[in-house]
Amino acid sequence: MSHQQTFMQWMDSHEKMLKHIIMGFEAKPAIQEELFQEIALNIWQALPKFKGQASVKTFVAKIAHNILATHVAKAVRTVKADSELDDQPLTDASSTPYQSLDKAQRQQRLRQAIRQLNFEQQQIVTLALEGMSYQEMADILSISVNLVGVRLQRAKTALMKLLEA
Repeated sequence: MSHQQTFMQWMDSHEKMLKHIIMGFEAKPAIQEELFQEIALNIWQALPKFKGQASVKTFVAKIAHNILATHVAKAVRTVKADSELDDQPLTDASSTPYQSLDKAQRQQRLRQAIRQLNFEQQQIVTLALEGMSYQEMADILSISVNLVGVRLQRAKTALMKLLEA
């Protein structure tokens, strides 16, 4: 398979995951799109270096997290008001309009709460929400599996406090 075909296959397979991870770190849709493009470019550039030592999912997610870490380090972080959030909620065709609205509001509230966590907690929560295993999270973040468990537990506690407030 050619470099371009491999890249297109990876992007098709992992686009949804990447967009979810980005939304966990950035509220503004225009900046989300810029970050997605930057991540795609870095995946393209890193593809020849992929040796198969980790899964493609882990490799792609690690690149995304490195880009997002740089983005967060550069940005002055402020908590966004509900009216400023313009997230696209996921809807289920079989649900009623009320159920869709309720689900969208809960998703928006969760994303807003995640953005209020510290950077390490944001990382671990967004990876966990993408269904990553502890080992995959450890590989992406370059930490031990035990530290993943500790950080995830602390992040869950902080997130529960934010959601209860």
